[in-house]
Amino acid sequence: MKATLRLQDGTEFRGESFGQESSVAGEVVFNTAMTGYPESLTDPSYAGQIMVLTYPLIGNYGVPPFTIENNGIATFMESDRIYVRGLVVGDYSEEFSHWNATESLASWLRREHIPAISGIDTRQLTKVLREHGVMMGSIVMEGDAAPAEAEYEGVNFVSQVSCKEVITYQPLSEPLGKKVVLVDCGVKNNIIRCLLRRGVEVVRVPWDYDFNQLRFDALFLANGPGDPDTCEQTVKHICKFLATNPVRPCMGICMGNQLLAKASGASIYKLKYGHRSHNQPVRQEGTNVCFITTQNHGYAVDASTLGKGWEPLFTNMNDGSNEGIRHKELPWFSAQFHPEACAGPVDTEFLFDRFIEYLTR
Repeated sequence: MKATLRLQDGTEFRGESFGQESSVAGEVVFNTAMTGYPESLTDPSYAGQIMVLTYPLIGNYGVPPFTIENNGIATFMESDRIYVRGLVVGDYSEEFSHWNATESLASWLRREHIPAISGIDTRQLTKVLREHGVMMGSIVMEGDAAPAEAEYEGVNFVSQVSCKEVITYQPLSEPLGKKVVLVDCGVKNNIIRCLLRRGVEVVRVPWDYDFNQLRFDALFLANGPGDPDTCEQTVKHICKFLATNPVRPCMGICMGNQLLAKASGASIYKLKYGHRSHNQPVRQEGTNVCFITTQNHGYAVDASTLGKGWEPLFTNMNDGSNEGIRHKELPWFSAQFHPEACAGPVDTEFLFDRFIEYLTR
């Protein structure tokens, strides 16, 4: 079926449907990663968005099985389902070949009711989005009326993707006898896997849950979609944690970096077109060491507004935006990028080891 991608500024790109044949609206963003579409599609941070994949050939290695481990975590996916509202690609490969593939990308998208469009000049589309910035848009099937314009600004997507009850996971390696509370703002499964492999018990709590009532040894703030300013309840709980004695370690990733920064008194702003890729270079402050990272976020911390005792930990080498913060004296730090790297480079997985070192001192 013929389909059209319509942007808020009136720009149109015509192509063909290869997913669910229904129209959808959302915020149109682009991802420059060359691989990892199963992981990206199931990343809850994409809730409310239509994802454009700039790599021209998509679907050639199919989709892995959606198997679940004994602890309830999907083996190969980053959550329980696809979270993007729609998918836009240049060239969809109907034939796929991979040792771990069980179905095509198209059949998976249709099974999960996700519209997708191919035959789009994604290079030109990305130029439009880079020049204008991310904007609202829609995928419209031939013969359909345009769907109602979606809302993204100010919507609390975190409340939509967070778990609804407390979930406990047991360690996958020799237990350290330590309990970590993980605040689920839209956590990727590999963050949980990385913690469990390091021998800690993980207690996953909803985004607005007052975790301070629990007994635990460290706090972990997870990634999530949308505007961190909609998570004021979470920030209040973090502030309470930072004020308690004895001092316990805290680590944040992506949205977690922004929420920790807000708890320090910092402000957040929206990037023009965000960072969504597997090739973002970040430099560790005070060094000439640069890491290649995987990222997915549309907001950033204004490092100039960090509270007393806090400082930048990493900086993006492309645009100079903040990529992490740390406390100068206490065991609290965060990264704007994804050190769990699924899918993506594993340059920065050592940050989990640093967190465990703080935890076991």
